[in-house]
Amino acid sequence: MVQKSKSKPAFTPAAVEPKRRGRPRAYEPDVALGKALDLFRKDGLAATSLDDLSAATGMNRPSLYGAFGDKRELYIKSYQRYRTDARAAMIEIFKGEIPIRERLKRIFAAALDIYLSGEFGPRGCFTVMTAASEAVADPEIRAMVLDGFSELDKAFASCFRRAREKGELPSSADPTVLAQLASATIHTIAIRARAGVPRKELETIVKGAIAMICG
Repeated sequence: MVQKSKSKPAFTPAAVEPKRRGRPRAYEPDVALGKALDLFRKDGLAATSLDDLSAATGMNRPSLYGAFGDKRELYIKSYQRYRTDARAAMIEIFKGEIPIRERLKRIFAAALDIYLSGEFGPRGCFTVMTAASEAVADPEIRAMVLDGFSELDKAFASCFRRAREKGELPSSADPTVLAQLASATIHTIAIRARAGVPRKELETIVKGAIAMICG
């Protein structure tokens, strides 16, 4: 007697899991941009290679290009991120109702916190230390740098205008001129911070600048 072979179970399409298309994204764009920002801020645009960026972000070149564009585009996005972060760190100090001397003290202290930060040493200001150099040959970056200078000048001028109205400054005080002096102090401590000047010495510069500006 010949035994009948056992029939195979019927194929059921529903039992097969559908294939997933592509790989899940293995990086966080915001984190990767922060890593690129740190690198550009330390080494600048020209000295930062795609291999450096790939190593820092954990993304290969095609992924970097797909997420952020070419190196220049990534640099510009990093600069935009830097300005956004710096603005967020200072906006409440600029807008709050604080006596002008205390306001300036807090603004400069917040700036020093930014400029003296860095895993491998003080990094200074992105605008002053790297973007200003790139602005010479790149109109888009130049426009961003000039916009940053203008934004800071206007923010300081608004503070001095309010201080003059409250009688904290003499009626002859020129808010525009004082704003330019305050901005120049910001740029000075950024450069010196990057060069390794100790915070105590930078705070002495700030103290003298406040005395000169406020009289």
